[in-house]
Amino acid sequence: MVDPDATAETKALYANLWAIQQRGFMFGHHDDLSYGRHWQGVKGKSDTKDVCGDYPAVYSLDFASMMDDRFNPQSDWVAQSKQNILAARRRGEVITACCHLNNPLTDGDSWDNSSRAVVAGILKNGSNTQAKFNTWLDRLISFVKDLKDDNGHPIPIIFRPFHEHTQTWNWWGRGCATESEFVNLWRYTVAYLMRGGVHQFIYIISPQSGGADGEDRFTYWWPGDDYVDMIGYDFYEQENPIDFYISLKSLSAVSAKKQKPCAVTETGLEAFSNPRYWTDQILQPATASGVHISFITFWRNKYVGKNEKDTHFFSVFPGHPSEQDFKAFYCDKRTYFSRDLPDMYSPVTGIIVE
Repeated sequence: MVDPDATAETKALYANLWAIQQRGFMFGHHDDLSYGRHWQGVKGKSDTKDVCGDYPAVYSLDFASMMDDRFNPQSDWVAQSKQNILAARRRGEVITACCHLNNPLTDGDSWDNSSRAVVAGILKNGSNTQAKFNTWLDRLISFVKDLKDDNGHPIPIIFRPFHEHTQTWNWWGRGCATESEFVNLWRYTVAYLMRGGVHQFIYIISPQSGGADGEDRFTYWWPGDDYVDMIGYDFYEQENPIDFYISLKSLSAVSAKKQKPCAVTETGLEAFSNPRYWTDQILQPATASGVHISFITFWRNKYVGKNEKDTHFFSVFPGHPSEQDFKAFYCDKRTYFSRDLPDMYSPVTGIIVE
């Protein structure tokens, strides 16, 4: 692993991620515990659970608002996020977090790609941009150090910074940074967090399409084997399940070569309506020959209240045309949901984590 001082539970989770992708894959959903299409902020609620009676195996959230200038330690969102992480861990689920960080140079959002000087500014010792970014990392350190399981042990988290760097929409990606700048930003961030005492992270890189083709897309601007624990992929081109299968097979091949587990870290088809979406477009390609992945995480179901014209959803919810197909997907022995999971935080016989 990247961190030589990773906690025992983090090493155990890492081993289980490798083991589970030999048998099937875990279902994940972003912000599943925070809100759904027609609800928000209801403790214990979940669009997934409302359909199949079980929670996702993987709970995904965004750490950005716990870090950047939107941070408010007294906000309901921060408190709710902490409680959702604790609840997911108590059920034995896996937690992963991305970071749509604001732009520390321009004060714009993650999508502000107006300057090519942001990453260079972070890496310049003594700069105001570096000082601001360090403050954001310090807030993250403080937040995660407060995340303890019922035995008082730090809760492991699959941390996914600077995702989709192969795209041009972000201030850290190929539209604004050079390869060496991105690599050094990644290494700087990992080293800073470890120096700050965070030893519960599994570091996962997650490119999207763009920048390279074939297997090379997964190692585009690779920070080095010593700085990456896991290989992810953000995939949103799901109209054709054959394309999904080809990508998953390539991802699995890189995973085997690198001896690092892999996952689909974001996916989904916005406003999908296919009543057989889950079995035809997800299950079949994800369990085909040569595919071995730890989990597939679907993007969020935005809370829209009664505004049915807003179709920003990527997973199932009560009343969706794919509801019955999702139940069949849930019952398949190759899909893992919360109640299907082994103890993800205990070591796996026969797998050695170094």
